[in-house]
Amino acid sequence: MAAPTHTRSHRPSPDTVEIRLPWWAIALPAIAFAALLLLMAGPGQANAAAGDPGVGRVVHQIQQTLAR
Repeated sequence: MAAPTHTRSHRPSPDTVEIRLPWWAIALPAIAFAALLLLMAGPGQANAAAGDPGVGRVVHQIQQTLAR
């Protein structure tokens, strides 16, 4: 008489946690961050080039915020 075989289920084991985020849970914070970064750069600075002083102002503002 053959013993029954146990098939593996595709469910995670009870000691693991499965986290599934929808696409917008990543996209919305990234878009909000980009919008706030552009607002910090000031008007007319949205298309900042590498040598643009607006980029330096943003970096300086971030450094001041982190230093507090």
